[in-house]
Amino acid sequence: FEAAHPGVELTFNFAGTQALRTQVEHGAAVDVFASADERHMNELARAARVAAPVIFVRNEPVVIVAKEHAATIESLAQLPGASRIVIATPEAPIGRYTLQLLDRAATTLGAVFRARVEAKVVSRELNVRQVLAKVSLGEAEAGVVYRTDALAARDRVNIVSIPADINVIARYPIAVAARAPHPELARAWVDFVLSAAGQRALRRAGFLAPSDGAATP
Repeated sequence: FEAAHPGVELTFNFAGTQALRTQVEHGAAVDVFASADERHMNELARAARVAAPVIFVRNEPVVIVAKEHAATIESLAQLPGASRIVIATPEAPIGRYTLQLLDRAATTLGAVFRARVEAKVVSRELNVRQVLAKVSLGEAEAGVVYRTDALAARDRVNIVSIPADINVIARYPIAVAARAPHPELARAWVDFVLSAAGQRALRRAGFLAPSDGAATP
């Protein structure tokens, strides 16, 4: 994108979606807002702080396990066997998705499965990267993050997929900020993200296509 727009330098600000939304609400000079869920984006759209959100990619939660405990936690069903689990707060999209999938697990893993997992939770982090860091550093045995984050750290953690009938799929919307300092470039960036080249880059990072007809929470 920068090569196609000489003189343009992209600046990224990554954080939990709830924190990014707050920044936008408080007047941060932002051109484009991308969210890990639709709820926060919809709130900004209702407040006329972003325009015409569109789903640009999807993601899925996975369980990550510290390397030294890889042999003891090889499936979601074994997660309660961990002594220290870290997840995100419910305010963060990944935290909410985690609680949703734990509830959905009741059908096949037992009505008290969520309670068994939460009994082992030692901290609730503000964003997915903090969850990943705790497990990567061995401060927790297991956690729940997005597959894309897990793939970026696969040399430090083991990845355990969650059964499709239990898992939830996160839909990520993107939109130009209503008060974008550079509105034309902002729209060009969104178009680039949605383009074939942008989508190829997102696939290489482990993201899923914007839609395949699957049900979403």
